[in-house]
Amino acid sequence: MSNPDSIDRAAIVLRPGEGRTYSMGRISAVFKADQTETRSNYSISEWWLEPHTKGPGAHSHEEDDVFYVIEGTMSILVNDTWIDAERGAFVLIPGGVTHDFENRGDCRAGILNISSPGPFEPAMPDISAWFKAHPPGYAGA
Repeated sequence: MSNPDSIDRAAIVLRPGEGRTYSMGRISAVFKADQTETRSNYSISEWWLEPHTKGPGAHSHEEDDVFYVIEGTMSILVNDTWIDAERGAFVLIPGGVTHDFENRGDCRAGILNISSPGPFEPAMPDISAWFKAHPPGYAGA
C-alpha cells in the first residue's frame, strides 16, 4: 500500500494569463494552484480589477491572506486603515483581520493572493455568482 504523502507530484509551469479563470465582470481571478496541486494546504491566485473598481467588500475569515501587488496600485483595507499598495508591495493579513481591496486608479491593477490554509477555489462558483448578481461598484480616486 502506498503512502499518500509520497505521491509523485509534477512541477507546474503556467505562462502569463494561464490558470483557471473566473470572470466576474470588472473583476477576474486566475487560480494558479489550489486543492489538487497543493494537497489543500494553500491556494495561489491572481485577482485583477479594472480601473475604479471596488473589491469584495470588508470581510474576514480564518485563513491568512498574503497579497503581492503585481501591476498598478491596489488600495488594501486592513482593519480600519486603507493602504495604497503599489507594484511590488507585500501585505500579510492574518486570519480574523477585517480586510478588502479595490482599484482606485486609472489603470488595471492586479494582486497575487496566497491563502493559507487552503483550499479556496471550491468557493469560487458561489463567489462568481454573487459578483454577477452584485456587480462591483465604483472606487473613487
